[in-house]
Amino acid sequence: MYHNPVMPNESIDSLNILSNGIYVDLTFGGGGHSKLILEKLSSKGKLIAFDQDIDSIENKIDDPRFVLINQNFKFLQQNLKYKNISNLDGVFADLGVSSHQFDSAERGFSIRYDSVIDMRMNTDSSFDAQQILNEYSESELSNILFTYADLRNSKDIAKAIVEARFIEKITRTSQLNEILSSFLPKGFENKILAKVYQALRIEVNHEMQALKDVLTQLPRLVKKGGIISFITYHSIEDRIVKRFIQNGCFDSEPPKNKFGVADIPFKKNFKFIAPSKKEIKSNSRARSAKLRSAVKT
Repeated sequence: MYHNPVMPNESIDSLNILSNGIYVDLTFGGGGHSKLILEKLSSKGKLIAFDQDIDSIENKIDDPRFVLINQNFKFLQQNLKYKNISNLDGVFADLGVSSHQFDSAERGFSIRYDSVIDMRMNTDSSFDAQQILNEYSESELSNILFTYADLRNSKDIAKAIVEARFIEKITRTSQLNEILSSFLPKGFENKILAKVYQALRIEVNHEMQALKDVLTQLPRLVKKGGIISFITYHSIEDRIVKRFIQNGCFDSEPPKNKFGVADIPFKKNFKFIAPSKKEIKSNSRARSAKLRSAVKT
């Protein structure tokens, strides 16, 4: 199993799919959500999917209505322009790391394996987590740990990393876990480790900037009545999606015109949907997921 899709039925229902519509799956992965979208489309419908991970290409769906683009989803508008597509009926994204990436020890995403620290979603990139750990300044390390993991002791952790790399270059997950051992409260070891790994992964892949880049493209690409649906997994990305839906930007207040009227391009369909207890029991990686959806006004 490459990836078990999260909230599959809820996700597809939220899109209210039109049989002849044009849809985009920004995070193809194992193709679980894409397959469900295709089931709702007629022969005139079209689905364009994105995934920067080369491993996902092995899951490409053989269907004339389907196109898979091996690029970061921040290049959405550029690719649609090349294909002469300007009006989308819906856009979907499951922002989580795929089960395949977590379960591939050599990719360095998981705290479970002793492996080389990598964490690149695009393996053609020359920038990986080792460079962050060994080359970022103490203040830079502290900043990403605080911003992307909400770790209140980020300064202490950053100092420990810098002190350790003076003795030996940090290249493996086992080294990093040992450096972090004194910061792991009993019973919460995996939770804190996962937060540190999350912060490194976000920085390696510039995830929050890519998310902001694609969200700001959507008002120009989604037609009136079209729907966007995003699954988020942690507070940082969820806050970005939530604020964009509410305000059309990433600030706490929406911009207003000279008449004091806010121009907000999307209206939320519901507050959010969380996975059922049954789904969480069968797929523990769904436990922190939130599905948010909005319609173009």
